[in-house]
Amino acid sequence: MTNIEEKQLAYRIDHTLLNATATSEQIKQLCQQAKSYGFCAVFVNPRWITLAAEELHGCKVKIGSVVGFPLGADSTKIKVAQTEDCIFAGADEIDIVADLAAIIEGDSTYLSHQLRAVLKVCRSMRPAVCLKVIIEASVLNREQKIFVCRIANEVGVDFVKTSTGMNPAGGATIEDVKLMKESAPNCKVKASGGIRTAKQALEMLEAGADRIGTSSGVEIINQFRAGRLQ
Repeated sequence: MTNIEEKQLAYRIDHTLLNATATSEQIKQLCQQAKSYGFCAVFVNPRWITLAAEELHGCKVKIGSVVGFPLGADSTKIKVAQTEDCIFAGADEIDIVADLAAIIEGDSTYLSHQLRAVLKVCRSMRPAVCLKVIIEASVLNREQKIFVCRIANEVGVDFVKTSTGMNPAGGATIEDVKLMKESAPNCKVKASGGIRTAKQALEMLEAGADRIGTSSGVEIINQFRAGRLQ
C-alpha cells in the first residue's frame, strides 16, 4: 500500500463522529472536512443525518449512520425500524452492530434472521443502501469471529466491520482484518476502532481492509502528505 495515492487513501476513509456529546457545529465541520479531503463518507448518529444531508447536498460524500449502536442488543423489530428511519432521513450506508449474545451462544437462527431482516430493508431501497455488520471482534474468540463472518457472508451483507470503537476491550487489529477477509470472502471489510495514524491505516489496507472508519481522518491524510508513515 506504499504506492497508494492521497486521493485513493482518502476515499477509503469513513470520517466519523459518533460521540454522544457532538454538537451541530461539529457535525457541520465534519461534513466540510469530508468534502475538502475527499473522504468516502461521514458517519454520524441518527439524530444528525438530516443536518449532514443538508451540508453534503450535491456532493459525492456519502452519509452513513449506525443501528443498534454501540451494544447491538436491540430487538430485530427495533433494528429494522431504526434502519428505515435512518434511510428515510438521508443515510446512504448503515453500520449495524451484530447481536453479541447470539454470536457468543452460537445462535445462528437468531443472528441470520436479524441480519436478513435489516438487509431486506436496505435492498428494497433505490438505490440499494450499503449494509455493514459490526462484529466487535475484540470481545470474541477466533471461533466466534469466524462464526459471525460466515453468517454475514451467507446472508449477503456488503461489509463486515471490526469494531464500534466504543468497547474498552479494543478496536481493529491486523489479525482480525485478515481473519475476517478469509472468513467472509464475499464481503468487504471495514477496519474501525483505534486507527489514528497514516501508518495504521495503511497497515489495515495492506491486511485486506477495504474501508477505514476513523475520527482521525484529517490527521491521517495530513501525516500521509507529510510522509510521516512510521
